[in-house]
Amino acid sequence: MSFERLKTKCTLVSNISEKTEMKFDIYSFYKKMEHNDIMLSFKGDITSELLTSMLQIMETKLENLDEQPKVRKKVYNVLVECLQNLYHHRDEMRADMSFDEVKKQAIFMISRNAVEYNIMTGNFVPSYKVATLQERIDKINAMGKDQLKQYYQDVLSLEGFSEKGGGGLGFIDIARKSGQKLNYEFLKIDENFSFFSLYIKISQ
Repeated sequence: MSFERLKTKCTLVSNISEKTEMKFDIYSFYKKMEHNDIMLSFKGDITSELLTSMLQIMETKLENLDEQPKVRKKVYNVLVECLQNLYHHRDEMRADMSFDEVKKQAIFMISRNAVEYNIMTGNFVPSYKVATLQERIDKINAMGKDQLKQYYQDVLSLEGFSEKGGGGLGFIDIARKSGQKLNYEFLKIDENFSFFSLYIKISQ
């Protein structure tokens, strides 16, 4: 066998191996998503068109699950708030030229098991905003149902609505509609940025 033919054969085997490995990786990812009951996941830039599409997809999925109307409405309303928060954050990031394209992206995932829905979002935030965000969420988590309702009215009357939506009302609304505490985490990336993860549970 000539060197050129051997080289060609090795190249073909290499290509096949790469394709096989890629298929295996995708299948493994598929199985992980199936095992964790992932209904929808996304990573990238949250645009208004994408936001609308994801909400339409989830509305259809919830209808196909034959979920109770009350639960379906609660899940959908929390989804709207979570995605709008990501979208508004995206606009803030685009206005700040210090952010590169990667740090303007976000991740979103929703899963379902036998007892609850889990909604997870993640996005980069400037490090100087971490303390304020943490203080705001901790304050919300310390409140009961009636306190949250009053706090919502107080913030609404003080801040009103901006062109981009509710002024500081997003986290309050998510807590009220989910009926659960807001679980969160800030992971420091470097001196300037942190990654903000938010976990929401909604009982069936």
